[in-house]
Formats: sequence, structure tokens, C-alpha cells
Amino acid sequence: MTREKLLKVGVIGTIGTGLCCFTPILVILLTTVGLSAIIGWLDIVLLPALAAFIAITGYALWKKRQPA
Repeated sequence: MTREKLLKVGVIGTIGTGLCCFTPILVILLTTVGLSAIIGWLDIVLLPALAAFIAITGYALWKKRQPA
């Protein structure tokens, strides 16, 4: 995976996961669809996913600063 593609994946994933973590977008969507029983498990999934995407973004930025 190229450095630019890795950075795009990291940034888009961080923004998407951050929106679902810190705003009720995913809660409203799941309630509308009828899957409100899953809402209790969101923090267990979203917080590690957010940490992983932040780590991917940091790694991509670190690799981008190194000479090719």
C-alpha cells in the first residue's frame, strides 16, 4: 500500500469513526433500522477502531517524513 493511500485510509477512518463515537449518528441510524440492541456494544467496537485508525494515520505520517 502506498504512503498516500495509507494516509487517506487512516484519515477517512479516523473521521468516520470519530463521527460515530462523538455524535449520535450511529445510534440514530441503528434505532431507525431496528437494531437498538447493538447500541450497548458500540463503545467496545468504536473506541478500539478509533485508536487503530489514529495509529494508522500516525504511521502513515511517520513513513511520509522518511526519505524514499
